[in-house]
Amino acid sequence: MMIKKTRAEITKCILHKVANKFNSGHNVFSEDLIRFDQESYDLMKSFLLKPFGSLTQSYRFTHHADVRLNELNNYATEVFSDETTFIEYSKNFVNHLYEQSNSAQIKTGDVIVVFIEGLEYKDVLTEAIGIFKIENKVDFFQTYLDDNESWDVVVQKGISTKKIDKGCLILNTSDTEGTVVFSVDNNNYDAQYWIKNFLGVKLADDYNSHTQNYLELCKEFSEEVIKPELGMHEQGNFLANTVDYFKEHEAVDYHNFKDEVFEEDKHKELFDDYKKHFETLNDVLIRNNFDVSGVVLKKEKSKLKTEIKLDTNINIKLDVDAPEAASEYLERGYDEEKKMKYYKVYFNEEK
Repeated sequence: MMIKKTRAEITKCILHKVANKFNSGHNVFSEDLIRFDQESYDLMKSFLLKPFGSLTQSYRFTHHADVRLNELNNYATEVFSDETTFIEYSKNFVNHLYEQSNSAQIKTGDVIVVFIEGLEYKDVLTEAIGIFKIENKVDFFQTYLDDNESWDVVVQKGISTKKIDKGCLILNTSDTEGTVVFSVDNNNYDAQYWIKNFLGVKLADDYNSHTQNYLELCKEFSEEVIKPELGMHEQGNFLANTVDYFKEHEAVDYHNFKDEVFEEDKHKELFDDYKKHFETLNDVLIRNNFDVSGVVLKKEKSKLKTEIKLDTNINIKLDVDAPEAASEYLERGYDEEKKMKYYKVYFNEEK
């Protein structure tokens, strides 16, 4: 857990409406802070901060010319140096978000901007600015007394408190790479819009991001190279062996990884080629040597699909934590009589 919110307090909160520039919409701004009662404050605090409690990775501001030209970085710096500018700069945040809506699919919505004190990062209390975008409203029934003193219902739209659509925390804390930023995006319909265009951030250059980048490389390689060429069985084997390697080693060595996971040199060469392609496509550098992040491995492991889907409506699910099972207890063959491929599964008893 990178941040703790037990002592955090929201000291300022304002809500604006962001439009879509592509559709020539207009933002609508508030001039006053929200004044909470205790119940709404408690609900709002939990709603906004809960998603950040389980994050394993952080970001840093970036800019193609000079990070000092990153707009969010500048606005946040101004607010941290003078809290009285909070309302003014909260509008700047929204205007900057508006400027990124360069297609019709970018959704309009409510933008909540907050100032937080007492947020704990690496055992130190700090302040943070939170920017949250609500893109989806939900229908709910509101009950009311009608003119005849009878209860009736009406459908209204409101913000669901289950999960935030998009949000970030900009901390008043920096390291050698710059200001620490956290982000969540539970409604990711545009890969560039939130992280790259609005926030202008990149993953911190640490073992968490090294682990995630490498596992994403392996996942994509399994999907785009192994599956089409060797089939789902080998894809499942590769992913299971990858996870096994990460579990068995405290640090990854690229050449050692290839030796342990691939049996044939041609597959090692395919992996080398795909690594270069992946780095160029995603603008990342895959490290050849790095320490394994256990928390990232646990999180990313759940995203690895090791399922063999067959056209006969039968699926075989392989356990990514048991790499030897697929090779020992699963056989693939071809039945000449039926003119069909088959899998033979060995087991002692059904569970």
